[in-house]
Amino acid sequence: MVEPLFQQLHKLQSKFHGYPPVEKWNPDFCGDMDMVIKRDGRWIHEGAEIRRQPLVKLFASILKCEKNEYFLVTPAEKLRITVEDVPFVATQVARDPNDTKQCLLLTTNVGDIVELKREAQWQLRDFGSPQQLVPYIEVRNGLKARVSRDVFYQLVDWAREVDSHKGKLFVQSNSFDFLLGDYS
Repeated sequence: MVEPLFQQLHKLQSKFHGYPPVEKWNPDFCGDMDMVIKRDGRWIHEGAEIRRQPLVKLFASILKCEKNEYFLVTPAEKLRITVEDVPFVATQVARDPNDTKQCLLLTTNVGDIVELKREAQWQLRDFGSPQQLVPYIEVRNGLKARVSRDVFYQLVDWAREVDSHKGKLFVQSNSFDFLLGDYS
């Protein structure tokens, strides 16, 4: 029998050993790099999409945000790149139906696993054309992911209305309610 997605993600999360300490690296600015992270999560270098996922994950591991600008950093170099929206997209969500706290785990397009908890800096922001409120979550060190449409619909399926907030839908994770939006 295949292990449920939530258990697989939980195991991966517990085995993970971390990222390079980019928050401690402060090299001199070296210039701009012709790299763009598109709104849909694709990484483009000099006009061509980077299709090798291990390479994208490597670049994502040395990504740093400072004052709404994004940089690839090493201990010796700091190169600015362009990010059209946010660097990551949450492409999957899982929950353990037997968990009374309803812990939700979101997976990004680069393989980060993020637990939706109070500290996750969940927020609704305008996105798209026409603009609609869409959830965003912090992945790590100020880097955010936008919740994809598929994940959003799954969250809506699990959502409920809270008595004190009529006309609003919330999803629960780790015993906290997270606003998905208004439907009034």
